[in-house]
Amino acid sequence: MSCNSSYVRPKKALGQHFLTDQRIAQSIVDAFRDGGDVLEVGPGMGVLTQYLLEREDVSLKAVEVDEESVKYLISHFPELGKNLYEADFLKLPLEKLFEGDFGIIGNFPYNISSQIFFRILDYRSNVGQVVCMIQKEVAERIAAGPGSKTYGILSVLLQAWYDIEYLFTVSEGAFLPPPKVKSAVIRLSRNERKELKDANGSVISDEKFKNVVKTAFNQRRKTLRNSLKPLLLSSGSTLPDSFASRRPEQLTVEDFIELTSVL
Repeated sequence: MSCNSSYVRPKKALGQHFLTDQRIAQSIVDAFRDGGDVLEVGPGMGVLTQYLLEREDVSLKAVEVDEESVKYLISHFPELGKNLYEADFLKLPLEKLFEGDFGIIGNFPYNISSQIFFRILDYRSNVGQVVCMIQKEVAERIAAGPGSKTYGILSVLLQAWYDIEYLFTVSEGAFLPPPKVKSAVIRLSRNERKELKDANGSVISDEKFKNVVKTAFNQRRKTLRNSLKPLLLSSGSTLPDSFASRRPEQLTVEDFIELTSVL
């Protein structure tokens, strides 16, 4: 494909649905409140890039896995220069791109959005803010609180480290090609938590916390007494009565931290 092409063919395998509504694109960029170093994930044809480059408070880098999109971006946004990386965000060592803190923005491919969030969690010490558009159902799940049917693994793991805001819904007609589902824009803002600690101030490992949350929700219809049996048996622990008869969606983030310390 020529670098002078004015269009990139959306690829189903990459989950590409290009946002064409300029008003929404501007709103997404405006929702990013902090300046500084920013990484755009999957810029595609640059619908967000154009507005990000206009912001004097933003130092922009972008990562795009699609070769055709990279050629388009080089042609239409030459000012990106060496700050455009043809790479897979899920494999890119972000510490080599930024020396300190940075933010993330993007219209995330829906087929790998959960993987992107887990990757962001790996860099939570440096990622202060995330503004992204994802599938509406996933956005609602991430923003859901305890007691909700959509509250789950991603809700707990992300809310342990970020304040989540559901900003607005985007209809199917704003994209080319139109997806079969509605989309939504959310903002994640890093909270004050530096590490996971139990009531006695002892540090809890991330992996242990993640394992407890995943094990609990993998059988979400069961009480914790039953869903956590494998962990209880392997650790030789006894589940306190305050947790035994509850289901995972009834627990707050703090409850899960306490539960992890018990196990």
